[in-house]
Amino acid sequence: MRKLDRFPSKKENPLWNMYKTISFLRVVKNFVIVELGRFTPSTKAKHILYRRGLNMKLDDKVSLAYKMMPDLFYPENITIGKNSVVGYNATLLTHEYLVDEYRIGNINIGKNTMIGANVTILPGVTIGDNVLVGAGSVVSKDIPSNSLAYGNPLIIKERSDIEK
Repeated sequence: MRKLDRFPSKKENPLWNMYKTISFLRVVKNFVIVELGRFTPSTKAKHILYRRGLNMKLDDKVSLAYKMMPDLFYPENITIGKNSVVGYNATLLTHEYLVDEYRIGNINIGKNTMIGANVTILPGVTIGDNVLVGAGSVVSKDIPSNSLAYGNPLIIKERSDIEK
């Protein structure tokens, strides 16, 4: 079950008035840093840029691939454990705006975890240690440690079952 803070909207969709919920200047700053990071060829430089500029919680040796997209509004709600890899063009969302509410949730990714290319991780999700998430998956629920997850809808299997 995703862990989300929900903020209902009574009149119009909250995305229409998003700058009432987040500072325009903060979004501009985050946008510039994210776009610089997306095209930075060095994973080490990207690691430093995102830790210092976006306050993402990145442990040692976290590698963020080319064009990986962290959330523009709340990147500080992303935590990635030691020695993990987030693949090409993966998207990590910590907010979602709906017609009648907006939601904010943390993303926690464990250590030694591989997030494949073009994966979308929704807000409020925890991914355990030693997890493999297949390319193109939509992570809409928690994934326990030592699992293989793939697809949309997400299918989760224990890695010990797969490796036998």
